[in-house]
Amino acid sequence: MTVKQLRAFIAVAQTLNFAQACERVHLSQSALSLTIKALENSLGGRLFSRTTRHVRLTPEGEALLPLARRLIADWDNAEDELRLRFTLQQGRVTMAAMPSFAGNLLPALLRNFRQRYPQINVAVDDVINEQVIEMVMDGYVELGIAFEPDPFTSLRFTPLYLDRFVAVVPAESVLAGRKHVCWKLLLEWPFITLQRPSAVRLMLEQHLKEWNLTLPVAFESHQLATVGRMVSAGLGVSVVPALCIGQMHELGARCIPLRDPVIERPVGILRRAEHELSVAAQALYDTLQKASLPPEHESQ
Repeated sequence: MTVKQLRAFIAVAQTLNFAQACERVHLSQSALSLTIKALENSLGGRLFSRTTRHVRLTPEGEALLPLARRLIADWDNAEDELRLRFTLQQGRVTMAAMPSFAGNLLPALLRNFRQRYPQINVAVDDVINEQVIEMVMDGYVELGIAFEPDPFTSLRFTPLYLDRFVAVVPAESVLAGRKHVCWKLLLEWPFITLQRPSAVRLMLEQHLKEWNLTLPVAFESHQLATVGRMVSAGLGVSVVPALCIGQMHELGARCIPLRDPVIERPVGILRRAEHELSVAAQALYDTLQKASLPPEHESQ
């Protein structure tokens, strides 16, 4: 059965008149007759009982009518839904973002996206960097926001900006008034860090190892907000990406530029290299890529 055949069948079944049905489906009477005949041949029997004066449905035709109506309704609904998706009037995007980005820069970006595409639903998974990479690779989400992954991953990375790590100290600390602080001085204080396998934790340890420095870890947490509150309470110091500066200040801590060494890494969009994005995901990708995201540490 074809959609054309089913539409022709429904038109004849509703009107029980081939001439009227021709007007509904915009076919000549001979073309309509051939279409119905082809449908009957494909099904193996007559759907209409025809005389010179009357057209009636056979029992099989009566059985087909509600099925045909349902099939055509589903077909039309599918056409409408896809048309809405292609025109960005309907759709859904799944993405994952590391907490430092999700809790600081992402809300404003999503507000801009929502203003432009109000009918597109966006589902955000706020997970650590490694999980962002895994979720994109496994196809659980279409887009991810994370630090640049290792080159061997099968992902396409589009850089958004270069983020630099900054020191986080209590507001009453003697370090709070400094214009900058070196790592050696910072590590004289108890250190509060994210728990493994956090990318931030691993990145810091790898870079510091090159400088023969180690983290004097006193407290650990899975959440940046908890780290900030611990620092604010005077339990120690920490280090976070510069995009978290606003969040740390809101929690009562202070952020200071870090030197010797300066540790920075690109943050960007992840997607599977060999998979085409949905229209909605492509629109969000374009919005993120075109956004102005100056690194916050440059103005500190």
